[in-house]
Amino acid sequence: MIDLALLPLYLTTVIALLLIPGPDMLLIASSSLSYGKKVGVYASFGNATSGLILTLLAALGVSALIALNPVALKILRVAGGLYLLKMGWDCMRAGPSQAPEIAGQNKLARQLYRRAVISNLLNPKALIFFVLFLPQFVSSQLTASSAEQMLALGLLLNIMGLSFNLLLVALVGSLGKKLLNNEKFRANQNKFMGLIFFVLAIWLLASQLQSVG
Repeated sequence: MIDLALLPLYLTTVIALLLIPGPDMLLIASSSLSYGKKVGVYASFGNATSGLILTLLAALGVSALIALNPVALKILRVAGGLYLLKMGWDCMRAGPSQAPEIAGQNKLARQLYRRAVISNLLNPKALIFFVLFLPQFVSSQLTASSAEQMLALGLLLNIMGLSFNLLLVALVGSLGKKLLNNEKFRANQNKFMGLIFFVLAIWLLASQLQSVG
């Protein structure tokens, strides 16, 4: 369901996009560095889950309706920014005694999975990306419908994105392994993640201010 003539260009474009630092890469890398590979893997799958949801929305045309509604976009931007601010504030308030133990990462991994899903779904740029990017590679030469082609393109994009993020987790997680055994770092790792969430919130809210201006 993908035009083979367009496939090389599509793959090249996707690889280029994956290499551009963004909120998702920042969240996954910082999670892996702060809490270890397992948490980073869960964050990666959270990002992939939201990507699949956005792919389905794009294929069904729902996301196109939302993207064309400026009020909906503003609500998404503000909601996404406020949600990330709350996560940042919660992390900053957590004291050293609340720093997660290495042996108890299962709960934290599930939390980062949910946060990765929600933060990406509340990022209107991700929504617009799927609406504007995937249709560029829908071919009239195929018998498959545009929705079927967008679904196939989106699935391929998510597979490549997940593979890239897992590689990122492996690299960053290895670098951060020594940090996880450092008592001083572990006592302040929640504050580190809080700063990351504040950066992500500013990222979203700044885009809202730019659109208003």
